[in-house]
Amino acid sequence: MNAPIVIHRPSATGGRRVTNRGQILGLAQGDGDVLEFLRRAGLPDAEDLPDETSWVQWRGGRAHRYEAA
Repeated sequence: MNAPIVIHRPSATGGRRVTNRGQILGLAQGDGDVLEFLRRAGLPDAEDLPDETSWVQWRGGRAHRYEAA
């Protein structure tokens, strides 16, 4: 099963696109942005989700890194 939340690879200008089931939640510049996007999407316990592989898949690059690719 694929995780519903995807944090995509860092963009050429920095930041990572965050999607939930294919819907764009925003461009995160750091973990705080990711948490805010997840809260706004109504996900419970958002602060625990970024490292929960059943919920979140980090694509390209290291998790929790947002520097330009």
